[in-house]
Amino acid sequence: MSKQKQKAIDQDILAVQKPEEKEYSTLNLGPTHPATHGIFQNILKMDGEIIVEAEPTVGYIHRAFEKIAEHKPYNQITPLTDRLNYCSSPINNMGWHMTVEKLIGATIPKRAEYMRVIIMELARISDHIVCNTVIAVDTGAMTGFLYLFQWRELIYEIFEAICGARLTTNIGRIGGMERDFSPVAWAKIDKFLKEFPAALREFDSLVTRNRIFMDRTIKCGPVSAEMALAYGFTGPNLRAAGVDYDVRVANPYSSYGDFDFKIPIGTGGDVFDRYMVRHEEMWESMGIIQQAIKNMPDGPFHGDVPDFYLPPKEEVYNNMEALIYHFKIVMGEMDVPKGEVYHAVEGGNGELGFFLVSDGARTPYRLHFRRPCFIYYQAYPEIVKGGMLSDAILTMSSMNVIAGELDA
Repeated sequence: MSKQKQKAIDQDILAVQKPEEKEYSTLNLGPTHPATHGIFQNILKMDGEIIVEAEPTVGYIHRAFEKIAEHKPYNQITPLTDRLNYCSSPINNMGWHMTVEKLIGATIPKRAEYMRVIIMELARISDHIVCNTVIAVDTGAMTGFLYLFQWRELIYEIFEAICGARLTTNIGRIGGMERDFSPVAWAKIDKFLKEFPAALREFDSLVTRNRIFMDRTIKCGPVSAEMALAYGFTGPNLRAAGVDYDVRVANPYSSYGDFDFKIPIGTGGDVFDRYMVRHEEMWESMGIIQQAIKNMPDGPFHGDVPDFYLPPKEEVYNNMEALIYHFKIVMGEMDVPKGEVYHAVEGGNGELGFFLVSDGARTPYRLHFRRPCFIYYQAYPEIVKGGMLSDAILTMSSMNVIAGELDA
């Protein structure tokens, strides 16, 4: 066949073909792929390694917490909150307790509030350890992940010394803390504050300025301030985009107004900024804990709310009146005021809010959890569109999408 004839045939083929006939491949990212770090799915339309479209699917571990809460007395709802963001369960617990305290008008002693601050900031550090070390893993750096988890384990030991649990903590009570910190708990907190700074600096030198890490994270998965606000971002993902908003400062709770700390802010809203915001927040959290210990007030560790605060176990086991009271509180046989309240705390992933409606019954009429993961995950398809598949994995890790909080 002559070259002229072949050229004419090629031109005819090109004339017949249309751009929309281009073939794409479909990739099922999740729900059980290990790179997703949770049970959720993304159906990706791929042009080679480039993501053309992404369609997320949620609900794989939906447990109907809000509906269950409508059938549970107030003290029995705390274990449900454990299962939201299980990387920082105590923050969920405290947020729920404060919501009920706002409804009933309870006054909490300063000592109890400072104890809560210590626990919540330890939980924040634990959460950020998970997120930042996983970002490192997804860029190929496994060493920092394994190394830094030693101190996450120590945080769990502190929780265990305070309440007997590690991951799903059910820590504290409506009205304050169940008990004062034991000498063992104080010793473990002191050990953590002495050892963790050196470990965090070592992780910083190992990962942060690593050329491979920087090349993989800078300008990867960027989110502008306008986009973040449009989607309702809060927490580290919003602050990484350059928006200075933190619930602890905007609407102080649990005496956070007493503490001096900075709010780390990013500029480009990319993976590197999200990593750095969480990294700096760990340093700020340690400073808050040190201030709380130094200025720890004297006094009781719980408020005077006998209709909601459980009697001491020793009395319950040995005193009939205390046993009856314990039963009435747990089963919700106490009077609850009518009304509706909203209370938010700064969770590991952003504004964790509780909208509670009471009609005076033993259980909430309505309870809505504002889960930050569920809010900002809506933006994921737009963020990864037009990017590489490998960048989509890294972006998901840096957003710290926790399946338990996403689905509830």
